[in-house]
Amino acid sequence: MMPTKTTESAPSTSAADQLAEEQRVVSPAERLATPVQYLKGVGPERAALLERLGLRTARDVLFLFPRDYQDLTDFRSIAALEEGTLASIRGVVEEVDLRAGETGRSVIGVLVRDGGQYLRALWFNQPYMRDKFRAGQHVVLSGKPTMKAFRWEMVHPRVQWIDADDEPPAGKLLPIYPLTEGLKQPQVRRITQAVLDTCIEGLDEVFPAEYRQQHDLLPLTEALPEIHFPASHERLQRARRRFIYQELLVLQLALALRRHRQTVESKATPLEATAKIDARVRRLFSFDFTGAQEQAIREVAADLARPVPMNRLLQGDVGSGKTVVAVYALLVAVAHGHQAAIMAPTEVLARQHFRTLGALLAQSHVRTALLTGGLSAKERQQTLDAIARGEIDVVIGTQAIISGGVQFSRLALVVIDEQHKFGVRQRATLKQAGADPHYLVMTATPIPRTIAMTVYGDLDVSTLQESPPGRQHLYTYLPPEKDRLRWWDFVRKKLREGRQAYVIVPLVEESENWDAASLNATYESLANGELEAFRLGLLHGRLPPAEKDAAMDAFYRGQTQVLVSTSVVEVGVDVPNATVMTIFGADRFGLAQLHQLRGRVHRGSYPGYCCLFADGHDAAENERLQAIVATTNGFELAEKDFELRGPGELLGTRQHGLPPLRIADLRRDSPIVMEARADAKQLMAADPELHTAEHALLRRQVLVRYGKALDLGDVG
Repeated sequence: MMPTKTTESAPSTSAADQLAEEQRVVSPAERLATPVQYLKGVGPERAALLERLGLRTARDVLFLFPRDYQDLTDFRSIAALEEGTLASIRGVVEEVDLRAGETGRSVIGVLVRDGGQYLRALWFNQPYMRDKFRAGQHVVLSGKPTMKAFRWEMVHPRVQWIDADDEPPAGKLLPIYPLTEGLKQPQVRRITQAVLDTCIEGLDEVFPAEYRQQHDLLPLTEALPEIHFPASHERLQRARRRFIYQELLVLQLALALRRHRQTVESKATPLEATAKIDARVRRLFSFDFTGAQEQAIREVAADLARPVPMNRLLQGDVGSGKTVVAVYALLVAVAHGHQAAIMAPTEVLARQHFRTLGALLAQSHVRTALLTGGLSAKERQQTLDAIARGEIDVVIGTQAIISGGVQFSRLALVVIDEQHKFGVRQRATLKQAGADPHYLVMTATPIPRTIAMTVYGDLDVSTLQESPPGRQHLYTYLPPEKDRLRWWDFVRKKLREGRQAYVIVPLVEESENWDAASLNATYESLANGELEAFRLGLLHGRLPPAEKDAAMDAFYRGQTQVLVSTSVVEVGVDVPNATVMTIFGADRFGLAQLHQLRGRVHRGSYPGYCCLFADGHDAAENERLQAIVATTNGFELAEKDFELRGPGELLGTRQHGLPPLRIADLRRDSPIVMEARADAKQLMAADPELHTAEHALLRRQVLVRYGKALDLGDVG
């Protein structure tokens, strides 16, 4: 029997390929790598908006943690509100008005209707809120209601703008995500929920079950849904703990891995401070070291004597004598026939170090050189040639030392003054300037403990909390405006006694966006007013190097009695006869900066006096200014600054060179920082390179997150 002939043709190659592609099983890893454009409810236009938030794949969406939550666990109608009980209501904006209150403050009133009931939301002294509302908007308000004149009110409630068809589910904690223009919360919530439903199983769990149980950590597949759409406050806290702990542990492991590799892989020249070298160095100083300096010197000397690079942070309050410890280390290196370098954040401070070392070493054979951006091309080349030939023992400079073209003959020690002015990358560049030099960094801005354990966790720490003998008291004042004339009387009195003074101004020129006195205007005003009988000098960062030198030299020599300056004198400038400082616009400066500035008038054997002139009307209530008046202890102020501003502002935007934390907060989560640090030490002690199969996923996360920033290598 002949086979039946069919007229149906076989599928074309392209059609067959398409069919095969449609039938292919997509792996969990492929789902996680799906570009956001192809996620449910996205498309090309919305994908472009999501990319502004750093979201390129489904995995990125899973780890876009909410920045806050809309608490609808007590979601009520206006009719069911209770006095003073936190609640959330949904309603429609009926009217918006802006009026002046009884004390002259502006008051924004927004009338919201829910059915036949009304509630008025009030914002005091926030006129910009007027533009955020319009009649007909649907909003959710959360706050504590009070009954006023037979109508409910909420003062400064949390507000969420919603679509008319977006029904907030009662009894829920709704995630609030970071947004960009064109995206709305409901859209991001729907996209996130869709990714959770389809992709979560593809994620790798870095913690074994036993480890999770020991540390009270939710499994990843439980924690992710709960952090996005928590079933309760308790479940949210457990989910947050899982991710905060993991993020901080990964950071601590990265820092521990960096320290381990520095110890194992790097080699440095041992520089022993023998009894003979120690005696020769001490003879150069005309005073005895303090107990704190002696302890720091012992720690530094022990590090220098080892065949691995020293990596030590020397922190001390203003005037505690850090430079003495640094000079001791520099001279130990030179005594062994090697070169050393000291790098300062400003040319003013670099030149001061150069003068200080020059005076100290005048009777020695140590050869020093200054290397800054202010040198002429010829001077720079001559200096570079001398450094390369080994004819310079100690190089003092600014970032010019790492700007290229600097070749040391036998560099053995690098000292960086004011570590917080330089990032991790600059540290690495300095280390590459020679063959594994020892490395000492100094800061006169005491570092809060939590930051020291994280951002500076790859360094050993020495602390100076003792001032040299003979230092006098430092007095700080915050007078009301009506008492400022009395302050100028006091300044003139001190100048007539032979003392000198600083006047600090926040700006060089007037700014349209900043209502603060300019340097030039202040100089002219004082020269023709309160201080017209005295010799004034002018200093700021925009002056040519020669003019900066001339201004500082005149002040050092007492030729000018008053130096009107910007915060360029903040760090290290040392004129013992200058005992009086006036800071204009004090509320424009941070706590640490104010403390550094007033430290300039606490350098010698006379008492120091600092007066803060604040521009704001609430100066007397300013917590930062009150703190600086209350104590001269830099360590207390550092913790207060950390409390008031948090690590982000304190460090500056990515100043330290590490990627930003995604969910942990160093201020809020300091107990977990300590827990993660202890656990990281245990893990590294048992498995120094995290090479075992048990730690493979954790190791990969460490390298992917911090490999580049901390120069850990083998990121794959």
